[in-house]
Amino acid sequence: MSESPRKPAKANVLPTRPIERLLTPFQRFLHIQAASGIVLLLCTAIALYLANSAWAESFAAFWHTEITLSIGAWKLEGSIGHLIVNDGLMTIFFFVVGLEIKREIVTGELSEFRKALLPVVAAIGGMVVPAIVYLMFQYGEPGERGWAIPMATDIAFVVGFLALFGDRVPVGLKIFLLSLAIVDDLGAILIIALVFSDSLAWNWLALAGVGFALTWLFNKIGVRSVFVYLIIGFFIWLAFLTAHVHPTVAGVILGLMTPAKAWIGENTFTELLRGVWSGDLEVDFTPDIQSLNADRLQFAARETTSPLTRLENMLHPWVAFVIMPIFALANAGVKIDPSGLSDPVAMAVAAGLFIGKPVGILLACFITIRLGWSALPRGVNWPMLAGGGCLAGIGFTMALFLNALAFGGPEDLIHQVAGKIGTLSGSVISSILGAVILIYVFRKPAAGLNQPAREG
Repeated sequence: MSESPRKPAKANVLPTRPIERLLTPFQRFLHIQAASGIVLLLCTAIALYLANSAWAESFAAFWHTEITLSIGAWKLEGSIGHLIVNDGLMTIFFFVVGLEIKREIVTGELSEFRKALLPVVAAIGGMVVPAIVYLMFQYGEPGERGWAIPMATDIAFVVGFLALFGDRVPVGLKIFLLSLAIVDDLGAILIIALVFSDSLAWNWLALAGVGFALTWLFNKIGVRSVFVYLIIGFFIWLAFLTAHVHPTVAGVILGLMTPAKAWIGENTFTELLRGVWSGDLEVDFTPDIQSLNADRLQFAARETTSPLTRLENMLHPWVAFVIMPIFALANAGVKIDPSGLSDPVAMAVAAGLFIGKPVGILLACFITIRLGWSALPRGVNWPMLAGGGCLAGIGFTMALFLNALAFGGPEDLIHQVAGKIGTLSGSVISSILGAVILIYVFRKPAAGLNQPAREG
């Protein structure tokens, strides 16, 4: 006699506490970013080594290899470094940036005005002051166009350095710097769209608008095929490229358009799972019905997570461990020449990063807190904020990207090399200053160091 299927033992399948669900994406993000910073540093070292070795010419020639895609009279051409890496792969990077911005606005630190105010104002100060410092060196000079280079923070390197201090770093400081970097990225995106886009081809821009409208419509009617969105996304990317708007802007817009709400509510799925697990629901164990039920349960499980969360979880490791390292290999290689450090553009970029960033961040925070509009994050004091502000001067990825946009012409090659030198040297000085301050703060706590600041 065959036995009837036994009911599985009950287990704790209920979701964890709400605070744990909110912190899990943040903790995963920091873990990936910390490891990514190490990989990024390694790829930067490789790029610098190859650029200063006997293989320097071959290494540079590879990234300048021209490729062409043509269909009839239509042509798309460019170099591997420019078209594939800076225009192509970096669009995926900016798409993930768009996802991160929307996540923070919907459910993160930027969702509450009072909590968001301090990192937002700090980010603005950390963008404006570096640009002013740069222009103090280069206003009216040929390198004036590079004013935006020292404005952005590379969160991967910042989180990597914070990870060296372990649990001594307050969660409030990590969240503050993460939020600041996200607002930084948003500012860089606006600069790319408004400053580094050439004369617009409005017909192609209108076609891109059609693509965005289709994306919105398909989201509304519940289209879930990734392939469909990939086709539309490629069409939008191509339209932006042809319209002379940098295609990375399209990636950010698509990220911001991604739904942040799940199709199936968490409570609904929990009740379904509880019923199946406890055996309260009648289940037909014939092969065909069982397979159909499994497919339905799998669909329900997938749709309990929002498209934004699924895409961010899927793409973030690829961006952190593939796209950003490739970008570093393609853009960080520069011939090391001590005399290059004295180049006016290099000095302006470096000063903007290691002077302008911390000064802008601290000044903006001081004014905001003094006016009573906000307060220091819990567990964070001014010395810690100073150390974090210095680490925010590690500009790397976004700074190199803006450098390539500002000095992208053949006639700007000298300035582009100087901008790279300034970015690397300024980032190194910023990391040393930030690390030294935090080492001092954590080893020799001042009176009241461990007392949490009043909540904002």
